[in-house]
Amino acid sequence: MSAEVPAGAIVGLVGDDAAAQEAVLGLASGAVRAESGTVVAEGARVFDHVFARAGIAESARLRREIEGARRGGAAVLLASQDERILKSLCDEVWWLDEGRLALQAAPAEALAAYQRASMEKLAAWGRAQEQTVQPAMRRGDGRAKLVSIETLDAQDRPSAIWRSGERAGVRVRARFEGAVDDPVIGIMIRTRVGFDVFGTNTELESVNLGRKNAGEEATVTFRFVCALCPQEYTLTAASHDRDGTWHDWMEDAITFSVADTRHTAGVANLRASVEVG
Repeated sequence: MSAEVPAGAIVGLVGDDAAAQEAVLGLASGAVRAESGTVVAEGARVFDHVFARAGIAESARLRREIEGARRGGAAVLLASQDERILKSLCDEVWWLDEGRLALQAAPAEALAAYQRASMEKLAAWGRAQEQTVQPAMRRGDGRAKLVSIETLDAQDRPSAIWRSGERAGVRVRARFEGAVDDPVIGIMIRTRVGFDVFGTNTELESVNLGRKNAGEEATVTFRFVCALCPQEYTLTAASHDRDGTWHDWMEDAITFSVADTRHTAGVANLRASVEVG
């Protein structure tokens, strides 16, 4: 890589490549000798994830120390995963990815690019995860059995990760052990502490499954925009009669996560816009 930190500037380092960050910090501090090329780092100061270990008082002291180093004309490199720290302190951010300088830009631009790439990696990881059905409770008269329950991404691929603001889905497959007239299949999303977030079923959505005989199956897919805040959720699914008699009820059958490129508080992500004046 080739990059320059001007005297009196603070540069933040981000990325999943911890070895690359350590190498850059080591070169800048003089603790590591370059195998090739040239490193000019007179008076450079380095800070390696110091804020992650600091309390309120220590964080305030570190901010003063970093700002003091800048005012003294030092070139400062700061490795951190804290977006607020990087935006408030740094003049520039370097995103290091797989041993290379992927982007060197203003903090907001570099962090946004890094977050987008991280979301893609997280989504790929979610698709690779096998969601094990492990209900906290299961009950019913056995006239139907839930064979599989899956959460789906925007492309209808099984995934343990939903991206806030994108299309998502839930697919439930039921096998009928006995004859059932017009069964109802439904779902309920809850937070990890049991707060009901959203629930619906085929009856509420005006979908009639008709009569199902023993040995038949029904696959129902619910699709919607994921308007949830980033956190962990559970999914409950059930097959039952219209009067509520359960065939198979699987409480908190699977878990999934919602991710986003920005933090939002609560459960519902309303995608607010702000106007001033």
